Amino acid sequence: MKIGVLALQGDFIEHVRFLEKLGARLVAIRKPDELAGLDGLVIPGGESTTMVGLMHSYGLFQPLKELIRSGLPVMGTCAGMILLARKVSNPDMDTLAVMDITVKRNAFGRQADSFEIELDVPSLGEKSFPAVFIRAPFVEDTGSQVKVLARLPDGSIVAARQGNLLALAFHPELGHDARFHRYFLGMVASHLMDTGKQEAAIPAD
Repeated sequence: MKIGVLALQGDFIEHVRFLEKLGARLVAIRKPDELAGLDGLVIPGGESTTMVGLMHSYGLFQPLKELIRSGLPVMGTCAGMILLARKVSNPDMDTLAVMDITVKRNAFGRQADSFEIELDVPSLGEKSFPAVFIRAPFVEDTGSQVKVLARLPDGSIVAARQGNLLALAFHPELGHDARFHRYFLGMVASHLMDTGKQEAAIPAD
């Protein structure tokens, strides 16, 4: 399967390495014509307002929004979660607005307040997931079609899915646990099967 990683700014290289190890074919996305033929897309962490500005500058914003609305599976991590969100609460900002969530930016403080925690994620199995939070957002509100995948002990939503969209407040690419990337490739494979395209196999654990 062919997976794009938005490569305008942020930690896209780490996602590329993870997904290549799982057998996906990766494309770094910087121009609109590179969106052609994608089976899935990752929007990485970074600086969300900078990423939005670069998407507009490179002519990617509207084509990407239309592609996602057409059903393309997308995983957004940290800033990627913000860019997927329908609304950002502090302050409001321009986003792709494709996922029915309201997100609070920098919800846990500055870079110095970064932390790692073991998350209970039933969709990934019984073993907890080591999640790295760096200037992370969280989800303040969700629409009825959004499934919450993980919460912090205080109840804050930090992982959610709506159809073909997966939003994570943390950085799964900075650890050694590939389960969220494998989960995303499973979403892509299901979409390929549903749309009648050839399904690509997902490597076993």
